[in-house]
Amino acid sequence: MRPVTMFTGQWADLKLDVLAKKAASWGYDGLELACWGDHFEIDKADAKYCAAKRKQLEKQGLKVYSISAHLVGQAVCDKIDERHKSIVPAYIWGDGNPEGVRKRAADEMIRTAKAAKNLGVKIVNGFTGSSIWHMLYSFPPATSDMIDNGYKDFAGRWSPILDEFQKLGVKFALEVHPTEIAFDIASAERALRALDNHPAFGFNFDPSHLAYQGVDYVKFIHRFSDRIFHCHMKDVGWSKVPVEAGVFGGHTDFGDQRRYWDFRSLGRGNINFEEIIRALNRIGYEGPLSVEWEDSGMDREHGAAEACAFVRRLDFKPSSRKFDAAFDK
Repeated sequence: MRPVTMFTGQWADLKLDVLAKKAASWGYDGLELACWGDHFEIDKADAKYCAAKRKQLEKQGLKVYSISAHLVGQAVCDKIDERHKSIVPAYIWGDGNPEGVRKRAADEMIRTAKAAKNLGVKIVNGFTGSSIWHMLYSFPPATSDMIDNGYKDFAGRWSPILDEFQKLGVKFALEVHPTEIAFDIASAERALRALDNHPAFGFNFDPSHLAYQGVDYVKFIHRFSDRIFHCHMKDVGWSKVPVEAGVFGGHTDFGDQRRYWDFRSLGRGNINFEEIIRALNRIGYEGPLSVEWEDSGMDREHGAAEACAFVRRLDFKPSSRKFDAAFDK
């Protein structure tokens, strides 16, 4: 069976030692380490540091299959403003000059690939940012050249990063997500074309960010069957009746009852995980099923424990034979 892991990004307020003990007690096989808090620090990640991290997890019977650099990755292509100061390390922010931040973030992503290799993992999950996300609704009207230039900017900034990933034998898995260069099937296809289908670039499949947009998340798995490098298990619920704050959120906080959608603990939203497991089996995905737990209406420790149990009940191996083979003569 596929290992069940937990993404530590939403738990970065806890020291890794504390979280590892909890995750082991909840039944997880391993952790997907976030590159913030003390969970995995890129500026310290030499061979000795990485060996110590693995030992720290092994003490609790846990493994690590991937690391995640969402926050710094976001700054590679974004239009930088004060919001980014709160999500990137001070040495990436520097004086806050936007182009300087983007270049330092790109350099950090290359160092992240090297750190992943030191740790012995082959997948870095994360975000890319986007210089054209603010043009999503296209008013004032965005020309086709403006959008084309956004994908050219993405390719120009990420191709050199991905070249280094390729040399190191590490792959980058973009979590397809609003605010990124790829946020649905159509934009994911365009991102791949912009990169000439770079072999080091693929996706961290997360159904939650596709579903509330109305995107066919099972079709996403089939469409990008050779590019699903990692898989997040995350649920989301959405309303079946008209609401006050629509798909864009109405500038409301998560958990606000006026919202059209909100993240839910696994099994408590609208995602059809049965079909996801069947699709992952069809494409031969054997990597971890990594729980990204978010539910503003539930105690997180209760939720993390039940999410692990949910995924274990849900997962199953594909058939190795035709169901009617017994009738063959």
